[in-house]
Amino acid sequence: MNKWQKIGLAASICGATLTTVHLINKFIFSTATAKGITNNRVYSTYPWKFGDINYCSYGEGSPILLIHDLNSYSSLYEWDNVIDELSKNHKVYAIDLLGCGKSDKPYLTYTTYMYTQLIADFINCVIREKTDVIVSGSSAPMVIASAFNNKDVINKIVLVSPISIKSALIGPNKQSKITRFILETPIIGTLVYNICQSKSSINKELKNDAFADGVVPCDFLDAYYENSHINGSSCKHLFTSKKCHYTTISLSRLLPAINNSIFIISGELDNNTRILEEYTTANNAIETFSIPNSKKLPQIEEPEEFVKQVEIFLA
Repeated sequence: MNKWQKIGLAASICGATLTTVHLINKFIFSTATAKGITNNRVYSTYPWKFGDINYCSYGEGSPILLIHDLNSYSSLYEWDNVIDELSKNHKVYAIDLLGCGKSDKPYLTYTTYMYTQLIADFINCVIREKTDVIVSGSSAPMVIASAFNNKDVINKIVLVSPISIKSALIGPNKQSKITRFILETPIIGTLVYNICQSKSSINKELKNDAFADGVVPCDFLDAYYENSHINGSSCKHLFTSKKCHYTTISLSRLLPAINNSIFIISGELDNNTRILEEYTTANNAIETFSIPNSKKLPQIEEPEEFVKQVEIFLA
């Protein structure tokens, strides 16, 4: 076999391998979304400048905006156990952030500043009045930043198991460039994403960190897995931005400068004492409450107590 034959054989093997990987990716995206778990509500669309935003709304009364955690598997389904109860006394809006759930997932760098604009625009254009906001996990910085930048948009703020102030400050580094290059590779990068967002990977992450008994409810696991694969390979763009630390901000600068009433709800079994101290040190007016028998997602594990504490704070 001469040199050119060897090159041709290598090219053929490489091509066949990439084709196989592409078909595997396609199969994963197809099967992951087959159940349609997140089709349980009636949705509306807000046409934002960077893409269509999926949301639902229920009830009457003072408005509440529910904003889920910032992961590629996150969506408004996170609030499924509390939406109906909250809507008895409030006009409740639950949103899929850009890059999440059924909202568009464009190819761009996702940043806290971008989400800050989205929140302000959504409230101004859809809700159209000053709004109480309940936000979960690593989405907390975008709400705090939005309250800082738009004084007349957000009223009271409930932070549910917020990301630590120290973690929110971590920015991109040299490793981030390598990670981004790998993940943005069309076929291989998508396979890496699918491995990282497999159902077993998501289950492992959630049962270790989010649920007190270490058991992820089947419907939520299916919903998270589905969310991470809706719209195919475009799901990986938010994953890439977060993995490379583009969704960062200095909360220690913003928290002392806002006048909004802030209430932190966390799970009593979550190891979050240091995080609570960070927030209350930055702004000593912040109130906190820990819900028994829960960890990072008390709105899922203990919805009745969660709603009760929210209603007391918003009263």
